Amino acid sequence: MADRIYNFNPGPATLPLPALKKAQEEFLDYKNTGMSIIETSHRSPEFEGVLVETQGLLKELLKIPDDYHILFLGGGASLQFAMIAMNFIPDAGSADYINTGTWSTKAIKEAGIIARYNVAATSEDKNFCYIPESFNFDPDAAYVHLTTNNTIKGTQWHEFPDTAGKPLVADMSSDIMSRTLDVSKFAMIYAGAQKNLGPSGVTVIIMQDEFAKTAREGLPTMLSYDTHIKKNSLFNTPPVFPIYMVKLVMEWIKDQGGLEKVDEINRKKADLIYDAIDGSDGYYRGTAQKKDRSIMNLTMRMQNEDLEKKFIAEAKEKGLHGLKGHRSVGGIRASMYNAFPLEGAEKLAEFMMQFKKNN
Repeated sequence: MADRIYNFNPGPATLPLPALKKAQEEFLDYKNTGMSIIETSHRSPEFEGVLVETQGLLKELLKIPDDYHILFLGGGASLQFAMIAMNFIPDAGSADYINTGTWSTKAIKEAGIIARYNVAATSEDKNFCYIPESFNFDPDAAYVHLTTNNTIKGTQWHEFPDTAGKPLVADMSSDIMSRTLDVSKFAMIYAGAQKNLGPSGVTVIIMQDEFAKTAREGLPTMLSYDTHIKKNSLFNTPPVFPIYMVKLVMEWIKDQGGLEKVDEINRKKADLIYDAIDGSDGYYRGTAQKKDRSIMNLTMRMQNEDLEKKFIAEAKEKGLHGLKGHRSVGGIRASMYNAFPLEGAEKLAEFMMQFKKNN
């Protein structure tokens, strides 16, 4: 097998090697059943065990209160953009959205197809390089929606706003499980798995029961959260293998010492790169305001695009892959999710210093 690269891709992203090896070990014969997990019926005791274990691990690691539902759905976070508005904005009602980048913009667009919305705050005036600190909340809003980490612009919420009792809904696709979190502050959390939870193909939803009860009736069956709550994510065939992989990744996080330890390591990785940026005398320029920098997605620019292309190409030769910035903004982006190793951040920081010396 070829040596594993340092994978800075923004998602699908690096998964823990122990989880991959466990999946490999069990792939052809899951727990002596004589079949693979991907051949196992979603109605079987074996998969029911996987589902219950995965829910239990998420609840344990995130300290999810008892009055929350944990769902596993398909369609990615992008489907949730529409489902949330369909389920929770009443006739003639509206919801508040905080716009901090590409993905919150997409969420707003989908909500606008379905209902009215109010942009309570935005950082678009400075190309989404910061997180807003003042808000114009609608007292009649059905909920307040935000995106906790902005993969393209490299910003992240480090403190969440006081919504004056309005339900807070958060897209945590790119930073869930990366730090400790008070889940009780949120009415709903949703996250595509392909950054910190597992492979693509499943979206994890954590929803407070009281919020779930406010959902509209009369929606198409598959687009109603009530359908999936009542059937515990088994109304139709769920994404069996991705859920199984989420279980293995949660086991790995637990083995690391839980979210406190994962958070500590993530900050060490980010500090290495941000220190290299800040100590370069402007050779590397971070794109996000320092107080709002993302721990997951670190973005920077250089003097010109030709130099950036050279940096990316030479980094790849050194085994540092996936550093090209998003096509909409260019530049350089180092995505370092939970499973990305500390030594990969060390290698990138060393490469940055050497590249500066040589160029």
